[in-house]
Amino acid sequence: MSTPAERYAAFREGQSGAGPALASFRELYDFELDEFQIDACQALEAGDGVLVAAPTGSGKTVVGEFAVHLALEQGRKCFYTTPIKALSNQKYNDLARRYGAGKVGLLTGDNSVNGEAPIVVMTTEVLRNMLYAGSNTLTGLAYVVMDEVHYLADRFRGAVWEEVIIHLPESVRVVALSATVSNAEEFGEWLGEVRGDTTVIVDEHRPVPLWQHMLVGNKMFDLFVDEGDGTLRVNPSLMRISRDEMRLAQARGRRGYSRPGRGTTPSRSDVIEKLDAEGLLPAITFIFSRNGCDAAVMQCLYSGLRLTTEAESHEIRQIVDERTAHLPDEDLAVLGYLEWRDCLERGLAAHHAGMLPAFKEVVEELFTKGLVKAVFATETLALGINMPARSVVIEKLDKWNGETHADLTPGEYTQLTGRAGRRGIDIEGHAVVVWQPGMDPLAVAGLAGTRTYPLRSSFKPSYNMAVNLVGQVGRERARTLLEDSFAQFQADRAVVGLARQLRKAEQALEGYAEAMTCHLGDFEEYAAMRRRLSDREAELSRQRGAARRAQAVQSLEVLKPGDVIRVPGGRRAGIAVVLDPGVNGRGHDGPSPLVLTIGKQVKRLSASDFPVPVEPVDKIRIPKGFNPRSPKERANLVSTVHAKLGDRDLGKPPRARDHAQEDEEVTRLRRELRQHPCHGCDEREDHARWAERYHKLLRETDGLRRRVEGRSHVIARTFDRVCGVLDQLGYLNGETVTEQGRRLASLYTELDLLTAECLRAGVWNRLDPAELAACVSSLVYESRQADDVRSPKIPAGATRDALGEMVRLWGELEGIEEDHGLSFVREPDVGFAWAAFRWAKGHSLDAVLTDCDLAAGDFVRWVKQLLDLLGQLRDAAPKGSKVAENALKAIDAMRRGVVAYSSVN
Repeated sequence: MSTPAERYAAFREGQSGAGPALASFRELYDFELDEFQIDACQALEAGDGVLVAAPTGSGKTVVGEFAVHLALEQGRKCFYTTPIKALSNQKYNDLARRYGAGKVGLLTGDNSVNGEAPIVVMTTEVLRNMLYAGSNTLTGLAYVVMDEVHYLADRFRGAVWEEVIIHLPESVRVVALSATVSNAEEFGEWLGEVRGDTTVIVDEHRPVPLWQHMLVGNKMFDLFVDEGDGTLRVNPSLMRISRDEMRLAQARGRRGYSRPGRGTTPSRSDVIEKLDAEGLLPAITFIFSRNGCDAAVMQCLYSGLRLTTEAESHEIRQIVDERTAHLPDEDLAVLGYLEWRDCLERGLAAHHAGMLPAFKEVVEELFTKGLVKAVFATETLALGINMPARSVVIEKLDKWNGETHADLTPGEYTQLTGRAGRRGIDIEGHAVVVWQPGMDPLAVAGLAGTRTYPLRSSFKPSYNMAVNLVGQVGRERARTLLEDSFAQFQADRAVVGLARQLRKAEQALEGYAEAMTCHLGDFEEYAAMRRRLSDREAELSRQRGAARRAQAVQSLEVLKPGDVIRVPGGRRAGIAVVLDPGVNGRGHDGPSPLVLTIGKQVKRLSASDFPVPVEPVDKIRIPKGFNPRSPKERANLVSTVHAKLGDRDLGKPPRARDHAQEDEEVTRLRRELRQHPCHGCDEREDHARWAERYHKLLRETDGLRRRVEGRSHVIARTFDRVCGVLDQLGYLNGETVTEQGRRLASLYTELDLLTAECLRAGVWNRLDPAELAACVSSLVYESRQADDVRSPKIPAGATRDALGEMVRLWGELEGIEEDHGLSFVREPDVGFAWAAFRWAKGHSLDAVLTDCDLAAGDFVRWVKQLLDLLGQLRDAAPKGSKVAENALKAIDAMRRGVVAYSSVN
């Protein structure tokens, strides 16, 4: 089978020019298409699917828009999928303006507009659900555009992209648009295998060149300088600044004090003023903290910074008031509307997930219009929203990933700086890294100069996926389909390399086995006996060491103030007097006594300073009110020790005894070794060296073999385990999906199985709408702080009982999963239950936000996810049941105020 690259070369060779559809399409644009756009459109018109991997801002979406154009010309349908609702809304508005609202629909979960139109924009999850439901809307579908397809690496939602690609009808052509990834050919080859002929087009050329800078104080430096022959190196001035800063820090450290640096880190307002002076606005400053983004805007506000003219401020006010006119006045007051608008009128804004969606959309619109000049954003802005700038500023090269502060990867750096340079507006873009103490210019250059962004699958079968697939195609066919996943494709690729290593290792083992062959007997048997003897001796040594450590800790526990002891060894060896036994504040290794050494130093010792038990050699009285910081008092106490001990010979400190009572097994193994024929071989030690190499390589070979077995058919084996759980719980009966299984098939949520179990057990039957909302919220909500130990507030009575029953069911499922070698189901998170309950009861936004300590944007996002699951419950619960009825009532009660706002204009 030819590779994508070979097919593409043959395709290019056969092309004599643009087809009629491409010719009419080009007339829709007032700019010339780039070569990669033309190549991709020609491939699509010729009947191929396409994968386009190109930098942010290069115009990949033109290829997606050509698929829309083709579908309309052919009288067929095109679905345009995006990973996030905001991007779907944006694309819907773009296409509706071009083709008219009558030809374009939108399906995002929040919005359903003209869903049977020939062109429908939707989130990828909506299309996945359509495929499983066998929706009639799929009739006539010819093209599916998958924008930002590299999202399939997302560990939470990535599987959806692969599900869609695998399950789309064979006749549908896929247009996959991706950021520049380093394994585009591999991904394209997989697309070719599962979707048929797929042309892979990789374009690494940025239409707007990107310049890299570092801002040190108020001075802007180019990160790279030209050597004169076209080669680039890191700016020597930056390297000099880095060395000077390091020397200064070392000098301060030697002198024992620290002072702030020489002003190398400018304030945020200074950075924006510097960019303004250099003509580098508008700019996006990436700050990896929501609070940091808000604080940056306020810092600029308080500094008096204003980036707009009077006319621009007036235009901003008009747009802001118009876009927020639908929001209740009392909610605007809660959201800090006037202060937010004031900042916008100055050309300043934050952009992050904690903001109200309506506010974020206003920021995006004003920034795109060139009215807002400086936006402080979290990295989520880099994921899809069309919001380019002239410059991108990065404050720090590390970010909190939910568990630790991790360095930015080259892929993340590329994604962020890809926003710099507006096509058709700027002749060049600028990436600016703000100098921080300890920053290494070489590290920045490494990020800026590396283009490694591998696409890795995050696909794994879910319970919902399993019942849907078994119901549609049966268990065996389902296994085969899942073997077609990109995850298994990559695992198989890895297996090829591992299998090659395994073959080499097995050949080397044969050579080692030959080298250790002894003419007197079985040397492998002899070597195994030597290893058993060595292992037993090491085990006994560990046991003796542990016993000695335990005895030493016990001896420390009985020490008293005034005991004179001998520290047995190490840097603190010698006579010392105990000031504080350190039993109360003991660490996990044991007591840590505070002592005064014979050298008049006060030291805190630990159990590790005592490899053997310690016994007091004498005892003295420590004066009341003794001050260990006083040199005079320390000297007096040491004199007392000398006087007390006199010329007494204390002898040497006890040493750990290395010998121990002979072990029976050691004795037996030594006897058998001496009796073995190979023991008398003249080349015994030479054979033994080869035997050790053989044994070490054998362990490595066994590990390789386990890795090969672990990656072969890994997705299908996981599917089998999932089906085993579903069989045990009665959702599947062999090849049959039961009634309960059909209910599970309509629940598209991370905790799909727990949701189905709650329905089946009737956990929610006695709840009112607000109580139901509170309980169901625990199935969608996840606290941002995993280590938050505060007990969340939850409604009393029936809600508390139902939540307790849900946690009990989760515990049962966790146990069943463990029996089947799975770990999918997380514990319900009750952190949003009180907010959901209060909102469903009709309380004001002010009251709810004050009570739940959530940002407005987070609150709206979680409510919308809750509404989505309540809608699924309404459809999945038995018709006319209390749960179905109350789910609908809860939806009606919660879809109000800031939550009810639709972002489709």
